[in-house]
Amino acid sequence: MSKKQITIHINGESKLIEKEQTIESFLKRLNININNIAIEVNREIVNKSNYKNYIIMDKDRIEIVNFIGGGSNIPNNKDSLEIAGKSYNSRLIIGSGKFKSFEENLKAIHSSGAEIITVAIRRTNLSNPKEKIITDIINPKTYTYLPNTAGCYNAEESIRTLNLAREAGGWNLVKLEVLGDKKSLYPNMIETIKASKILVKEGFKVMAYCSDDPILAKQLEDDGCSAIMPLGSPIGSGLGIQNKLNLKMIIDNCNVPVIVDAGLGTPSDACIAMELGCDGVLINSAIALANNPIQMGEAMKLSVQAGRKAYLSGRMNKYKFAIASSPSKDF
Repeated sequence: MSKKQITIHINGESKLIEKEQTIESFLKRLNININNIAIEVNREIVNKSNYKNYIIMDKDRIEIVNFIGGGSNIPNNKDSLEIAGKSYNSRLIIGSGKFKSFEENLKAIHSSGAEIITVAIRRTNLSNPKEKIITDIINPKTYTYLPNTAGCYNAEESIRTLNLAREAGGWNLVKLEVLGDKKSLYPNMIETIKASKILVKEGFKVMAYCSDDPILAKQLEDDGCSAIMPLGSPIGSGLGIQNKLNLKMIIDNCNVPVIVDAGLGTPSDACIAMELGCDGVLINSAIALANNPIQMGEAMKLSVQAGRKAYLSGRMNKYKFAIASSPSKDF
């Protein structure tokens, strides 16, 4: 190693670079655009305003991340979804994972009428910095990006990830997802509650993925979460809502939006969630893995609209025996 060079660890790999180099000059050599990225040096986030002055030192551990691809409009309708003080016409939130391309994802957003899209945080591809990322295709100024913590298994990882997301894109509205294990992808509620308290104190508007336990869901609301996101069934399973009773209890107990977050497989699943009184649904796999994701996006939009209108209309009472619909008088 030359005396004019130092060794750094960047995105998991060792690299020799010249001494006395600022982050700004380093990014220029890598041909990386500073927009929509975040940089962490030795687990401390470096603000973009400091890139010109921050000198990279020997043995620094650097992470550079960006966003990756990881609801239904009702015109002239005042029945909007409000999350953290902002109103949305759509009650359908769409994910960005598993689509064949960002372009297909964008078309599905259009057909579904969604205004919010979830995005994951991953390391920037340093070997191909010009590789397209989701923000190149799906404009974050047109849609509300909802950074999530997919792949995090403890509070520390999730808090670190969301701080990087805020630095990269400036968004405070986030989805907290702390998983318990890789097989079930069931939420670890102990770590979720721990992380939610810290994130709320740091100014984040937290939408929390959680189990269908009414007590724990209410705890998340009491801790300051902006929305509660109970699972319908395991992530990506397509099994639909498995516990209507618990979900209804959560809806009745909570004063913040309740959005079913996982396991919905068909438009009828989404409709059932809305008929129960959910404020919205988040759907990824059911749209992305359909034979025709664009058409399925539209189907989900219509089912969410129908379910919401049915809930607002008020269903008929249930009876144990048949009751004739035609009058018997003067038969």
